Amino acid sequence: MRHSCRASLPSQNDKSTMLIVHHLNNSRSQRVLWMLEELGVEYELKRYQRDPHTMLAPPELRAVHPLGKSPVVTDGTLTLAESGAIIEYLVDRYGEGRFAPPPGASPERVRYNYWMHYAEGSAMPPLLLKLVARRLESAKMPFFAKPIARRIAQTMQSSFIDPQLRLHFGYIDGELAKSPWFAGDTFSAADIQMSFPLEAGSARAGAKSMPHIRAFLERIHARPAYRRALEKGGRYDYAS
Repeated sequence: MRHSCRASLPSQNDKSTMLIVHHLNNSRSQRVLWMLEELGVEYELKRYQRDPHTMLAPPELRAVHPLGKSPVVTDGTLTLAESGAIIEYLVDRYGEGRFAPPPGASPERVRYNYWMHYAEGSAMPPLLLKLVARRLESAKMPFFAKPIARRIAQTMQSSFIDPQLRLHFGYIDGELAKSPWFAGDTFSAADIQMSFPLEAGSARAGAKSMPHIRAFLERIHARPAYRRALEKGGRYDYAS
């Protein structure tokens, strides 16, 4: 989409300007910090806090990007949104062959590309629906509407959302039983991209009952770069 990438790409040789991460607490931008820590790239961190009532990003972020969402990075003249696009950009620009299989059609590269897209395209939608349903159950409304809203939310979860989550978590767990990392035997940016849906799923949707997902989360949480990103990023409720 045209709004997600503005201005021209910085020169590959010009790394004199400090990369800026516009970071929202408890959000996907945590994995951008983690990617940067793995790469060893210096960056400036600008923190933003969610509105305590709506849980949305503050309006100040619209001065950075038209959608007013996080994460957003600025790197020289480039402003880029969408965590997956940001992670791929960072690996291409700063990775020097690390954190992604070589381009081509190798099984590792195909798996890498698949999981980079699966994270947001398939894993996150039922998790977002779960969040919406739970908020509907606890939303303020006239007393006579509460039982109706609660019944709708519970039906949504039991008939569609929860079966979808079990399907996806079972599938992911089975794939992680075959190899320790999503692209194969080597840690890659695909593992960083997949971290958020699995952490969110573990926190609020039962993914921690899956042994291979649980082991994967233990592995990533033990990485020094992950720990450094947590220290810099502030509150992140999904890291437990």
